[in-house]
Amino acid sequence: MKRRSVGTLLGLLVFVVVAGAGSWAATAGRRAPMSDRGWALDHERAVGVAVTADTVVLTDIRDFRWSSPSEFEERYRTAEIPLDEVRGVWFVLAPFAKRWRGLAHSFLSFELTGDRFLSVSVEARREEDESYSLVKGLWRGFETTYVVGTEHDLIGQRALRGDTLFVYPSRATPEQARALFVDMMHRADALIREPEFYHTILNNCNTNLRDHVNRIASRPLPWGWGILLPGYSDALALRHGLLDTTLDIDAARERYRVDPAARAALGAEDDFGRRIREAFR
Repeated sequence: MKRRSVGTLLGLLVFVVVAGAGSWAATAGRRAPMSDRGWALDHERAVGVAVTADTVVLTDIRDFRWSSPSEFEERYRTAEIPLDEVRGVWFVLAPFAKRWRGLAHSFLSFELTGDRFLSVSVEARREEDESYSLVKGLWRGFETTYVVGTEHDLIGQRALRGDTLFVYPSRATPEQARALFVDMMHRADALIREPEFYHTILNNCNTNLRDHVNRIASRPLPWGWGILLPGYSDALALRHGLLDTTLDIDAARERYRVDPAARAALGAEDDFGRRIREAFR
């Protein structure tokens, strides 16, 4: 990371921490995380999970049909997923801004047999009429939730609102992909029984992904800029051999950028995952 970028980062972190102190009065009373608040509609129903030795049964898989970045038709699915149908993992990255990529959302998409994909996204669980806030996330302003949904929903929503999107293939073997999927589903289930507060720095999308990867990886991912700033997590993953490409990071970002293809594929719900990958397969 360039020296100027480091200086910008440090200034941003100081600002966020200082500004966050001002939000403490509004959130200090929320001392215990809860699972039964008046949630925003897209966070209202947490996924139901039942794991056996060879199958995962999921209820309330989100499959919203988005007509605009904020308007949608609510739809949910139930699925019984044999673990031997989990074939691979894709790393999805959505930077928040185009001029500086440091702030971003990261999540995983699991590839199933038959060109099917299921996304798992760790998010700050919002209440009705509540917006995400980096500052509020520092002071117990949100709980943590695992959103399990179709790519047409989770990637499509972000494409509709104009986000830049990258979908990278990983080097995970089918066995590693299954272990990672089961580990994430156990965590999603545990959060329903024992909710936790989200934290902008310490308990966010990227830190949770690192924890899951480190539980199955032979070489753990270290803490660093690529974890603190999710927008650079693709470079970290590439450097540690987790992405299935020989390209450098600039070329990989160019090749695996999918937001134009995702916007073009919004009408192809059942074929969405294959369509957004056509350009690089």
